[in-house]
Amino acid sequence: MSTTVEGAEARRTSPRREQRRKGLNAGQGRRALFLVAPTVVLLGVVIVYPLVKAIVLSFQSDSGLDKATGMFVEGGFAGLDNYKHWLLAQCSTATGTSTCPPGNIGSLFWPALGVTVFFTVVSVAIEVVLGLWFATIMNRVFRGRGLVRAAILVPWAIPTAVTAKLWFFIFAYDGIANHLLGFVGVSPVLWTGDTWPSRFAVIMADVWKTTPFMALLILAGLQLISSDVYEAAQIDGASRWQTFTRITLPIIKVPLMVAVLFRTLDVLRIFDLPYILTGGGGGTGHATMTLSILVIKQIREGFHSASALSTVVFLVIALVAFLFIRFGGADVVKRPPKGKRGEKLVPRNDASVGSTVEGN
Repeated sequence: MSTTVEGAEARRTSPRREQRRKGLNAGQGRRALFLVAPTVVLLGVVIVYPLVKAIVLSFQSDSGLDKATGMFVEGGFAGLDNYKHWLLAQCSTATGTSTCPPGNIGSLFWPALGVTVFFTVVSVAIEVVLGLWFATIMNRVFRGRGLVRAAILVPWAIPTAVTAKLWFFIFAYDGIANHLLGFVGVSPVLWTGDTWPSRFAVIMADVWKTTPFMALLILAGLQLISSDVYEAAQIDGASRWQTFTRITLPIIKVPLMVAVLFRTLDVLRIFDLPYILTGGGGGTGHATMTLSILVIKQIREGFHSASALSTVVFLVIALVAFLFIRFGGADVVKRPPKGKRGEKLVPRNDASVGSTVEGN
């Protein structure tokens, strides 16, 4: 039997077969590159070129009146001045540079970043809880399930501008929200005027619109779980909480983390909803100002400085995406397991099987 296995292995790994196999793989690689090349070129034109252009412009100064001399100056190389303007809140003065005064647009980067992070954390946390709940309900078998699934997606299908205007009327001083509060004896609230009410108004509108999207992605993960798994858990005496934490959550971890990643990236670049609902103001005038609103506001004052700010926003979003994919379990690509020293473990080929048989 050993001789037979060795002969089969020799025929399988002959130089001619190896050369033919390599040639076939090389041909497939060239064909794949040929098919993918148009898409790569298109993505390079649409995504890479604007990104590189924005980075180049971010190192240029804006043309305008020089505050020191009062003369009009052309833009030129500015180095890291635009980044210092945002990250260090440095503004140009007649005597050089100093800390931007309160109310200056250069002093709003860190408050806008805090508001954006607050919106992201609170909105995504609420949407995860509600999305799991809605997905669990839609995953059950009952009469009218298709109608429920279609109805729950209606808020997500409505354009964001329409949603913002709808909630603007709801949160008006004489709107539905204050009328409902009046039934329980609560005084009317300036939902779009005060600091914290305006922030929670944005969160409630965002949760209402995008929770169906979260539920839809989670529902796709729940569809992968066979009913036999739950039946086996019931036979073993597992409670509903144990079934949820030990069966449901581990299986839908990847779809759940992908949904969280998508929603996190969406909220980090949110613009239209708070801008239409509150004008980016509320309270002190910038209570709901996000990073995207700040970029649009800076474009009207200086394009090159806005390029630096947009580059910083891009780096923040890219860092969050990297952390989710690297450490958060949002990587949907199935990778081979690693050994003790970090080397990749590959499945045994026919040669290893042959040597095993020979050893036996």
